Amino acid sequence: MKKLTSIRIGGVPEHFNLPWHLALEDDAFAKAGIDLQWQDVPEGTGQMSKMLREGALEVACILTDGIVKDIIAGNPSRILQVYVSSPLLWGVHAPAHIEADRTEQLEDAKIAISRYGSGSHLMSYLLAKKHGWDTEDIEFELTNTLDGAVSALSNNKAQLFLWERYMTQPIVDQGIFKRLETIATPWPSFVIAATQQCIAEKEDALVTMLEVINRYTADFKQIPSIDRSIASHYDLQVGDVQQWLLRTEFSDDQLWDSTVATILEEFTAVGIIEDKVALQDLIHDLPKADEEE
Repeated sequence: MKKLTSIRIGGVPEHFNLPWHLALEDDAFAKAGIDLQWQDVPEGTGQMSKMLREGALEVACILTDGIVKDIIAGNPSRILQVYVSSPLLWGVHAPAHIEADRTEQLEDAKIAISRYGSGSHLMSYLLAKKHGWDTEDIEFELTNTLDGAVSALSNNKAQLFLWERYMTQPIVDQGIFKRLETIATPWPSFVIAATQQCIAEKEDALVTMLEVINRYTADFKQIPSIDRSIASHYDLQVGDVQQWLLRTEFSDDQLWDSTVATILEEFTAVGIIEDKVALQDLIHDLPKADEEE
């Protein structure tokens, strides 16, 4: 029997990554010769970037802005393709008991973040820019996970928290958070990135892995009762899942130059990126499966 090629991959335990789990349940990767070892990373993009740097992960399904910033900072990884091309819709949350009902009332608030370099951290700067706050004055409370942020806001260690709007809906429904507004990323939500060592050693397996997952994402929204399946799996309301499905687009495209330009422009404006970088320094174009002869 042919030996399977192992790939250690990580992603957040959220609805975006259900296609990976469906493919794993179907043994789709194993049938294609890949031992895909999935790891949930509830701490998010900052932790996944760290794991890629340390070799604990070879591949990550990761926020676009977070991995672009970390590659610029020396992460030895490259983006293989876009995974979700639609923007990520972030909810801006405060403790439900707080008197403020508008974000601009909380200019001096401490902001809970999962990790430095995570989406919750980076998007805080865009929120501050939107409201004309001094980005040098932002204070952060490190919470690691969504549960940690719930604790921080409940105990007044932080007063603001940004996280994916639909995954936080149950916490809003329970009266723990109030949502003050939403803010969308001006770029695609997620990309698939791999370490350069993995690319050098397992390029053929990566090509096959992408072929499998792109097949699953292409069909994902047409799966019968997928809204109910997602709602059940992630403890969400069916109506919220239907909204999320309407605004979410999966992709198998490579990152665009214009996307990188937008990220650099936004992050340079708030002082968290200083170095310019070319698209080719961020991506690795794998051969397509039908080009591999």
